[in-house]
Amino acid sequence: MAELKAVIFDQDGVIADTERDGHRVAFNRAFKEFNLNIEWDVKPYGQLLEVGGGKERMRHYLSCEGLDKNIGDVDALIKKVHKRKTEIFMEMIEKHQIGLRPGVARLVRECHDSHLKLAVCSTANERAVNTLVRTLLGDEGYGWFDVILAGDVVNKKKPDPEIYNLAKERIGVSPGHCVVIEDNRNGLLSAKGAGMRCIVTVNGYTRNEDLTEADLVVTSLGELEGEKAELLAGEKDIPFEGQVTVPLLRQIIGKER
Repeated sequence: MAELKAVIFDQDGVIADTERDGHRVAFNRAFKEFNLNIEWDVKPYGQLLEVGGGKERMRHYLSCEGLDKNIGDVDALIKKVHKRKTEIFMEMIEKHQIGLRPGVARLVRECHDSHLKLAVCSTANERAVNTLVRTLLGDEGYGWFDVILAGDVVNKKKPDPEIYNLAKERIGVSPGHCVVIEDNRNGLLSAKGAGMRCIVTVNGYTRNEDLTEADLVVTSLGELEGEKAELLAGEKDIPFEGQVTVPLLRQIIGKER
């Protein structure tokens, strides 16, 4: 039976519900500062999330809308706007306008206390990833992570498994001993492509996605005292009591594929 040795968290939508009220808002403020006639509303932004990575999302949107034809150096503009967007996003984090999702701090501490390897694998900008983790989990919690990888360190974004393949090399754990916590189909496919188990904790944007390959689908990680998680899909013979815990992760790892 496989042994649980590492737990890997995605950031956006997993550690914090950042997409709708964080990244989307920051993008719109940056667009306004650059006098771009672009505003991403809540529902259309959910569709744009099918494209992994903020710069890639902008490039896709500009191309689909035909706006890239009126821009001289598209790559330069995307780089400048995304840099400013990241600054705005980090300001929002530092002002505590974005908070942890239920159960995150609890599960991170459980993993640390159980002497498991911890990692973050995100398609977001490196500065944004480190700022969010340090601000929301504190210096102590930030220091518990063995590896924090952002989208800048890989050539291919999720659903490609490159970032999870890199993570298993950096933490020195084979994929069969890792559980990934994701929030959407792209992340799920990325984790599965790297040979890892994957739990999906959905949000308003991803609840209706095809998550068939997930080992478990839940509404959140759940609190011991407070908001309980609802089991939406997954291993029916594994007892679920409203929280994703280390013992639960060990049971998932131990199941035959």
